[in-house]
Amino acid sequence: MILVVDMNWKKNSLGYSEFVLPIIEATQKSEKCVVKHYSEVADSDIQGCSRIILSGTTLKDNVTLEQTEKFAWLKTVDKPVLGVCAGMQTIGAVFGLLLTRSMEIGMTQVKTQNANPLCSGTFKAYSLHNYCVESSDEFEILAESTKCIQALKHKRKPLYGVLFHPEVRNLEIIKRFIQLKQ
Repeated sequence: MILVVDMNWKKNSLGYSEFVLPIIEATQKSEKCVVKHYSEVADSDIQGCSRIILSGTTLKDNVTLEQTEKFAWLKTVDKPVLGVCAGMQTIGAVFGLLLTRSMEIGMTQVKTQNANPLCSGTFKAYSLHNYCVESSDEFEILAESTKCIQALKHKRKPLYGVLFHPEVRNLEIIKRFIQLKQ
């Protein structure tokens, strides 16, 4: 079972339809999923799933960046995690990566920097973000745009982040994440 974490500022917000439902639709074709708002995620939810996807949010919704203690489980989780946009930013914040202002809205050209199971080559992706994460010795850069890091992976854990929105365009990235071997 896949745990999809709704990262929007409140449960059942308008962002749910835009950022969470498309992930549910993409995942349910491969594996059953359950959705929990980030404020309601319990240890039993994390233990009961095979992998976790942290959704994106609207441009002005940065609430999870101010509540990183709710994501302390990211430091110890041993299951694959994919953070999308706000999810990637939250992973970065939990691990102490510097977040800087970097707005990208619309189609962005992304170039793969290192071989990885999620993406390859140069491709177009849909971006909608105000912040990007800076590089760190703890994370490998997987892909970049001309402005910022677009995909990364923790060097020792199966934690992935994409700053763009694969649920809008590039659904194959979500499918590849679901097929990752643990």
